[in-house]
Amino acid sequence: MMDAQLTLDWIADRAERYNTDGEIVSRRPDRSLSRTTYGQMIGRARKLARALVGAGIQRGDRVATLMWNHAEHLEAYFGIPLAGATIHTLNLRLHPDEIAYIANDAGDRFLIVDDVLLPLYEKIVAAGARFERVFVVGAGGDGSYDKLLAGAPDLALPKLAETDALGLCYTSGTTGKPKGVVYSHRSSLLHVLVAALPDSLDFKRSMTLLPVVPMFHVNAWGIPYIAAMVGAKLVMPGPYLDPPSVLELMQNERVTCAAGVPTIWIGIRDALDAEPGRWKLQPGIRMVVGGSAAPEQLIRDFDRLGLSLLQAWGMTETSPIGTVARLSPELEAADEATRYRTRAKQGRPVPLVDLRVCNEDGEVPRDDKTSGEVQVRGPWISASYVGGHTPERWTADGYFCTGDVARVDSHGFIQLTDRMADLIKSGGEWIATQELENALMGHPAVREAAVIGVAHPKWSERPLAAIVLKQGASCTADELRAFLAPNFAKFWLPDAFVFIDAIPRTSAGKFKKTELRQQFRDYRWT
Repeated sequence: MMDAQLTLDWIADRAERYNTDGEIVSRRPDRSLSRTTYGQMIGRARKLARALVGAGIQRGDRVATLMWNHAEHLEAYFGIPLAGATIHTLNLRLHPDEIAYIANDAGDRFLIVDDVLLPLYEKIVAAGARFERVFVVGAGGDGSYDKLLAGAPDLALPKLAETDALGLCYTSGTTGKPKGVVYSHRSSLLHVLVAALPDSLDFKRSMTLLPVVPMFHVNAWGIPYIAAMVGAKLVMPGPYLDPPSVLELMQNERVTCAAGVPTIWIGIRDALDAEPGRWKLQPGIRMVVGGSAAPEQLIRDFDRLGLSLLQAWGMTETSPIGTVARLSPELEAADEATRYRTRAKQGRPVPLVDLRVCNEDGEVPRDDKTSGEVQVRGPWISASYVGGHTPERWTADGYFCTGDVARVDSHGFIQLTDRMADLIKSGGEWIATQELENALMGHPAVREAAVIGVAHPKWSERPLAAIVLKQGASCTADELRAFLAPNFAKFWLPDAFVFIDAIPRTSAGKFKKTELRQQFRDYRWT
């Protein structure tokens, strides 16, 4: 067989030759929409690649982006790797000190930044970040991105190898300093091919895709690359991720599939319920949800609204697709309760991902009862962190230890029950907070719920539930405890319920339990 290297230029060439008229729509900071095509985008990406090489970028150098979701960011997704460099998407939702740490740890040489993010850039520089050159999207002058492209020299681009680094993302840092994960050309192309399969995310040319997930969050789950490969219309929301703005794009651009974290879809559900009939969406539109588990009630709510929620699981270290909760034919034929219960799980591993759940006794049985830690390996699973941090996260036989706790049912579906760091040990027994949270969010009055362990004088820790109610709704702690009681052991039930306006979040939209634990560390049990 031919030694065909799996590099990004395969997708770039295909997008330019065969998907050339595929449309890319971008919402701009002034809320206007701009439109381009894959052919035009790849042409500009090649200019960017030549301009970067002409400016002194060498193979393996890291070029950072500080940008929202729009066409120029997509150009960088292609142009930087085509130059032989590594695209490093900086998470603009982090604190400037943390962004500066990440940029310096990565050794970023150049930066491409949106003009509307220049105030943030200045704070990052004040915090100690250093870039040799900075190019600004949306601005004029010598440092403008468009001037960089206009001056691209006519030179040959480097020949790529599939082992070359393509992209770099940093973990959210929920358990210590953020750690860098490098994606190779080979790992990225294999991830794209499998993620697009019918039993994975099932993306095709006839679709219109809306990645609400930011392009700085694990490469927007690979969706920009998948869209370019299959030629699907791509709608980019820019900085406007509020429910009305997202719904407007979904309606006007006739979106057939969107992707985002559960907090996005909770807001969309609430907006649809608040104004029935206002939004005219495509029937059967599919929402891919990841980042954290979606409660069963949210899946039921979207079915009620004529929409469909597809759950997937992954991490920065898994590029990120690891599992997808697609029902097999035998499960499609099951009763309604079984179908919903299964759809609320994180699913089965996609092809080329080897997954096991292990505890101190070894791999757990498929009994949907025994819990253990999820461990994975495969061609797009990280084998190490930048700088070699925490090598203990990898087992002797090559599995990555995710820190996620789960159990496995007879069909091979995994059900995440918690992060190991979030488990509560009360009186020597473990309590899985995520199971309680998902159950609480099934209560008709509850919008969001987060459960944490708080120090207790007798039991070491006891669960405390932080509750955000739906607008205009009311309920009491006793009502919520009674709602949980039929499905959980008595010692699992939270001893306290606190009603708050909002649950703090990480930059990826997950519940920030470290902040909640700090807030309620001195809670006095009655």
